[in-house]
Amino acid sequence: MQMIPQLAFVAVLLFFGFFLFRRIARIRKNILLGRPETINDQKGARLKTLLLVAFGQKKMFKRLLPAFLHLLIYVGFILINIEVLEIILDGLLGTHRLFAPFVGDFYTFLISFFEVLAVLVIFACVVFLIRRNILKINRFHKIEMKGWPTLDANLILVIEVVLMVAILSMNAADQVLQARGVDHYTVTGSFVVSSMMMPIFDGLSDGGLIMVERSAWWFHIVGILAFAVYVTYSKHLHIFMAFPNTYYSKLTAKGKMNNMEEITNEVKIMLGMSTGAEAAPPPEGMKFGAKDVNDLSWKSLMDAYACTECGRCTSECPANLTGKKLSPRKIMMDTRDRLEDVGLSLQKGGEGLNDGKSLLGDYITKEEINACTNCNACVEACPITINPLDIILQLRRYVAMEESGAPQSWNMMFQNVETNFAPWKFPPTDRFKWAEDLKEK
Repeated sequence: MQMIPQLAFVAVLLFFGFFLFRRIARIRKNILLGRPETINDQKGARLKTLLLVAFGQKKMFKRLLPAFLHLLIYVGFILINIEVLEIILDGLLGTHRLFAPFVGDFYTFLISFFEVLAVLVIFACVVFLIRRNILKINRFHKIEMKGWPTLDANLILVIEVVLMVAILSMNAADQVLQARGVDHYTVTGSFVVSSMMMPIFDGLSDGGLIMVERSAWWFHIVGILAFAVYVTYSKHLHIFMAFPNTYYSKLTAKGKMNNMEEITNEVKIMLGMSTGAEAAPPPEGMKFGAKDVNDLSWKSLMDAYACTECGRCTSECPANLTGKKLSPRKIMMDTRDRLEDVGLSLQKGGEGLNDGKSLLGDYITKEEINACTNCNACVEACPITINPLDIILQLRRYVAMEESGAPQSWNMMFQNVETNFAPWKFPPTDRFKWAEDLKEK
């Protein structure tokens, strides 16, 4: 009979572990649908970016209040989950508070510290819920946030509050059982927060208290495991994706656009500037730009999964601020939605990318990408260095070079650049005529 709880715990671990592993494998396959891209340079600089931006939350602190609240949740969630390690070991070994006899009074201090963090996490989550649902911060109520994205954000905050309450309730019931000298409940001393909750449970019998403590114990560990699976379907996947995403982020100047090497080489050949293998013309049938997710690089697809949907990019976008349909956040959400649809189709043995749909047109419109000013405000604003502009540029390249579908005003500008070496329709010889009057004066 004593082995039943341990076997049940192992079964729970295997159950959630299976779904988590399968989901991670699916996300990896989806990301690898993108074009190959080699990113292995400047490893020291990349590690520094990872430490400062992902671990250090550097870019979050451009907005102090949400940054502080986010830091409470971030630090609290990481440190409190150290206690989950003990819970897992207790579940596997059939022990209770395994670490307590080995560290003595420090154990009491540590759990008390975790409890203070739990209260701060609850406080931060409540404030975030108020900001989203009562104060209605504008960036949380754009059109792309209708329905599931808003529900998802609220659901995660509520789950975090419930998990913190569960662990405090578990500790409170545990301390009452310790005080009564019930077997199996190691005496640990008084915890700073849950000790104040002990009067709530004083009226219960020993059996009732054990039921409360065990229920809260199981609820917390099952909740953590279920949360780990759920976030892989949620915008909160950034909890994990922020770290590889910042490591592989772009280190060159944000305003620098990557030319298409094949086009550059073709132009060099036409101008007689270069010869040899490095200047070979584009291969037959090569596609320029991107129409669907498989035309984007794997890094752009990783960006889509890492998106936090915080809306800082959209709130800084000049096109969006002037009423245009472009929302950098929506670009990332649409890319992720297309990836998910393709991945689900492939998982079910369906047509995948050959389903008659594409990222451009069915998910993201030409009106959206044409509104972009290439200012990089979205890239600068993102707290985890996501680059929506890379996706926008690739989609625009496809429209211009594959469909010849750029706006007429753009085509006129392209023609002027080709013939006059400037966007304006006058010959190069007249370029400095405006300065002649200055010489006369």
